[in-house]
Amino acid sequence: PRVHSGGATRGRFSTPFSARSRLEPATSAVMGPGLAMASPPAPVARVVTDKASATPRIRRVATRASSSPTAGRRVRLGASPSPASTIASSHASRRVRPAAASLLDDPIEARPPNEPSANLLNEDLAPVAPAQRTFTTYDIAALWIGLVVCVPAYTLAGSVIDLGMSAAQGIACIAIANLIVLAPMVLNGHAGCKYGVPFPVLARSAFGVKGANVPAVMRALVGCGWFGIQTHVGGQAIFAIACAALKLSTATVASAHFIPTLGISSYELLCYVTFWTAQVAVVVKGIESIRVVEKYAAPVLIVLCVSLFVWAYIAAGGLGAMLSAPSAFVVGGPKEGQFLSVFLPMITAVVGFWATLSLNISDFTRYATSQEAQFKGQTIGLPFFMAAFSFMSVAITSCSAVIFGTAVADPVALLAKADGGALTTAVAMGGLLVATLSTNIAANIVAPANAFVNLAPSKLSFRAGGIATAVLGTAILPWRLMADASGYIFVWLIGYSALLGPIAGIMIADYFLVRKRTLDVDALYKSGEGTAYWYEGGFNTRAMWAFAAGVAPNVPGFALSAGIVPAAAAQSLRVSFPGLLGAFDVVYGYAWFVGFFVGAGLYLALMRGESRAGENEEVLYTA
Repeated sequence: PRVHSGGATRGRFSTPFSARSRLEPATSAVMGPGLAMASPPAPVARVVTDKASATPRIRRVATRASSSPTAGRRVRLGASPSPASTIASSHASRRVRPAAASLLDDPIEARPPNEPSANLLNEDLAPVAPAQRTFTTYDIAALWIGLVVCVPAYTLAGSVIDLGMSAAQGIACIAIANLIVLAPMVLNGHAGCKYGVPFPVLARSAFGVKGANVPAVMRALVGCGWFGIQTHVGGQAIFAIACAALKLSTATVASAHFIPTLGISSYELLCYVTFWTAQVAVVVKGIESIRVVEKYAAPVLIVLCVSLFVWAYIAAGGLGAMLSAPSAFVVGGPKEGQFLSVFLPMITAVVGFWATLSLNISDFTRYATSQEAQFKGQTIGLPFFMAAFSFMSVAITSCSAVIFGTAVADPVALLAKADGGALTTAVAMGGLLVATLSTNIAANIVAPANAFVNLAPSKLSFRAGGIATAVLGTAILPWRLMADASGYIFVWLIGYSALLGPIAGIMIADYFLVRKRTLDVDALYKSGEGTAYWYEGGFNTRAMWAFAAGVAPNVPGFALSAGIVPAAAAQSLRVSFPGLLGAFDVVYGYAWFVGFFVGAGLYLALMRGESRAGENEEVLYTA
């Protein structure tokens, strides 16, 4: 049987009871009728086999009560005399569970928590049982296709050309970055699949039951910003469709009805609100409606991308211009010797682009049917399709320079310039709407909505959290953020990656190295002294210090890049302390990586010797 310190006993082999009853002298304390009342459980016997011979013997293994600071740790009490005569007659069909399964072999252990605190649980935060899971390998891959094929990803890929890279350098840069970010995606997705919990609940293990609100809200605020950016892109697509249908110039209409205080025209704002409303309508129907949107949007997006690529290829007379365009960083080029100063920050920017999803990917893998489904789906969907989409983006941007005389990295502006007629423009912009919708509701609403729910589970629902996300995403005036490409990459993408990198490092270190992939589901939903993840008043101060230490090295570089330090003062500092400010720039260029490794390393050091309190390991009889 499998004996848990909580008092539950489950059969693990099919031997007759008469065979098992011979162990009763050593195990009567835990196998008798009073098992549920035993606290703490008495030592139990474990049958092992000597390496030197085939003679079985018994070692005693004890688990301690969950209230103990060393709960769940196995303790050897010594070996008892060999009972070969009594064990030999037992059947050889006993099931043996491996001591350490591989990542993909870990079973799904999602179940309802026992006696949860009312203020930590509602139906949106509860573990998703295996019977409720619907995300197969195809669904996970389709989710990623919907996430990858979006205007910001297109703009990001096209920006490498604007920064001076050749097509080969740009595509290689993006491919390398996506292979790097795949690792935290799969690792953080593991816990979500195994225990069926969303990101804010998973964060309770490392940061504490209350402390989890800190990373969750930070992730939520970044998601709100992204929601606004993507909604602005969708609004621009609707604006372009409307102008094409009425045979009007988008530039003329925008300038004639411009609102200086907002930085946008009234008609563009109306289109923004229209697309905003359409997304909220999907969100209020729940997570299943999001899965359906992603499932059917993926093939449509692939067809539209290929169609745009074919058009650009034919109109430009091939890819010769793209393939022959030299890098600006070659000898004699305008940016000679500056390649690494652009390449490395660009790697960080691309990693930062997906840093949000690398944190809350468990919000989706909790619906995966198996670990294999989440692993294969992500491996197929992210690096492969992102590399393919980036190639198309770079190729189309390069071809646009031949077609129009200047490179156009914005697909909305490109389609407006193409002027293929009202019908063609409407179809193309409709494709952009599908791409933006599929990305926005999955990447930028689910995580913030769950984070807001985690603040007050008894009062807020997923729908209310989604609406709050949409409102806050509009309040930041996202169209201003998208106006400058360098600000988009070096301030927005790298800036928030400096915040999210330490969180990712701490969570991965906690789950894989401190907890050994074992969590106490009950404790994730309990508050109060004596519970495993309460720490100091609900906050794990060691995680908080590790987070602060991971962010700190990037603060000076962010202040310089974001213009927080006035330009004149920054220039004066660079003259007075060139080496120091140069170091700040270098560190900031690696913001996500610096934060990840500093946060993870300090967290592990501070948690050294910490018992895995509350994570009760089961005791098995094996033969």
